[in-house]
Amino acid sequence: MSAILIIIDVQNDFCPGGRLAVNGGDEIVHPINKLASTYEHVVLTQDWHPEGHSSFASQHAGHEAFTQIDMPYGRQTLWPDHCIVGSHGASFHKDLNVPHAELIIRKGFRKEIDSYSAFFENDHKTPTGLSGYLRERGFKKITMVGLAFDYCVRYSAEDAKNLGFEIEVIESATRAIDLGGTAAATRKSFIERGIILR
Repeated sequence: MSAILIIIDVQNDFCPGGRLAVNGGDEIVHPINKLASTYEHVVLTQDWHPEGHSSFASQHAGHEAFTQIDMPYGRQTLWPDHCIVGSHGASFHKDLNVPHAELIIRKGFRKEIDSYSAFFENDHKTPTGLSGYLRERGFKKITMVGLAFDYCVRYSAEDAKNLGFEIEVIESATRAIDLGGTAAATRKSFIERGIILR
């Protein structure tokens, strides 16, 4: 079975003008379209939060966005309200053109827990079902692109590797938030784990 491309969270709120804009987030849309046209099999992920999600700084009095707190499942970065179910911000970027995508995985829809990875919630136990889908269809090699390099792409790639998939990330088709060195930490983690970074 051929490789599959997983496109992570190319949504309006992660692009310039969005509520959690990643610098240059819109610059990767056309390269992703071009790359996707060379893949027969493509999956999209979509951040999909209910109003008042527990990862939103607005839900924690006295805490600012981009700070961290302890949650029952571990440390959690608090974010501006973003990618709210059905909102313009949660929609895919208007120029993303991948009509042959076979599946959309929505994540972060459980109010009490955030979800960076395409494979698990942030408790690292609750699955999204993506692993089973890929295994049932016989995929072993994954290429990953999207937003943001040092959060949802990173955790998705690490989980894919832990689950036994062969994984590569195309860095030119990602952009990082880079909070206090998280981009460099991601590159270091990929090297240590044997995740291919192209």
